[in-house]
Amino acid sequence: MKFIIATNNPDKLVELKRILNPLGIEAVTAKQEGISLDDVEETGSTFMENSFIKADAACKKTGLPAIADDSGICVDALGGAPGIFSARFAGEEATDEDKNNLILEKLKDADNRSAHYTAAVTCVFPNGDKLQVEGKCFGEIAREPDGDGGFGYDPIFLYDGKSFGNFTAEEKDKVSHRGNALRMLQKELKKYLEENNVNQ
Repeated sequence: MKFIIATNNPDKLVELKRILNPLGIEAVTAKQEGISLDDVEETGSTFMENSFIKADAACKKTGLPAIADDSGICVDALGGAPGIFSARFAGEEATDEDKNNLILEKLKDADNRSAHYTAAVTCVFPNGDKLQVEGKCFGEIAREPDGDGGFGYDPIFLYDGKSFGNFTAEEKDKVSHRGNALRMLQKELKKYLEENNVNQ
């Protein structure tokens, strides 16, 4: 069964595929189907609203079930920022390293370094049905980047004292915000497909 993954982020696609493949779902991007989602504007005020906007647009454009994730990091000492602006926190052209350095700079004198990742995932079906889940992972911001694994803010996010940048993909899936959200989605999706007699 083919699902559109509404993302242009290759790292997110890899994580989503790892968790959806066991359900017999073939995850493809809109781009792979020859469709552009570049004109979809994330105008929501929450992760969940933005994930729905992306999934709904992808479903309508392709006629296929679509899954979208909107995720980011929320730093307590920054009032929950960067939050939904995580990808654009240091500017549109900023690298992951730029974004990490900006947070470290803002927290250079902060004792409170608690933070959490949030991932909101929406699945929209052509008949209008939708499934929505949200996963979180709580940790803290490191004093300096560590490790070159993962992506985004992973090198400065500490979980149980260890940077996500030093986690293997499998280790990260077990505890991450996206892993938590997708396990919930996996259960919801399995139940939905069975109840609606959708052949996988």
